[in-house]
Amino acid sequence: MQKQQNSDIVTKGRISYLLLFLLLLATSVYSQSGVESLPLKGSLNYGKSVAVFGGSVSVIPASDTAKRMWKERLGMTITNYGVGGAGFSSLQGKSLQQQVDGAGVFDIYILWASTNDYTNHREVGNYTDYTEFDGYDKGKLTTQAGGINYCLKKIYEINPRAVIYFFTSSKAFNDRGGYDPFFAQGMNRYVDMQKKICELHGIPVLDQFTLGGYNIYNKHLYYNDPIHMNAAGYKKLGELQVAFLAFP
Repeated sequence: MQKQQNSDIVTKGRISYLLLFLLLLATSVYSQSGVESLPLKGSLNYGKSVAVFGGSVSVIPASDTAKRMWKERLGMTITNYGVGGAGFSSLQGKSLQQQVDGAGVFDIYILWASTNDYTNHREVGNYTDYTEFDGYDKGKLTTQAGGINYCLKKIYEINPRAVIYFFTSSKAFNDRGGYDPFFAQGMNRYVDMQKKICELHGIPVLDQFTLGGYNIYNKHLYYNDPIHMNAAGYKKLGELQVAFLAFP
């Protein structure tokens, strides 16, 4: 019996590695050949309508480089609600809470986290902020966590069948905390909370902070300033986003 279980585990492991290999191979061919316009019609998300909420990183002109890849590869129609300076905290600009309040019905909703809650020192909060665990305490909407939970709840009220995806904050280079994942008071705390809340609610999350591939050695190639990427940076990020959105 134990031998059979071990065999099953090995078999499943081989299948997982094979699928990963095929995905990496496809991504490699796609990246090296430059055939960005080849559609991924086998994706369940092909041709879907998408609403995007966030701060400037989700809406500046250079970000269109990534979103054009969504359109070309996944046939998506995209509506942008993002506003520069916005965060999840109700105190942070035209917050994502306000953006979601004005949204209509779409197939997919993407919460694209900015760096603004971190750079403006908004409270990280707790994963239970503005949930059934605290009776939806509106006093918690000033925290990043409370804002995220508000957005998720509101989206499901707008569209109970909504598919929601979360893009974490990407690295920023205005201070050590913006890119060092081990710095005690860094943005990693905000990213960790973003992922924790997504885990609570079963929301697929793309960890752009960890997987984006940006660092102090290559930032001059991909960033216009310490926070905002250039077109090359968004092309690099867009490849990651397409792979995630195609097969989340």
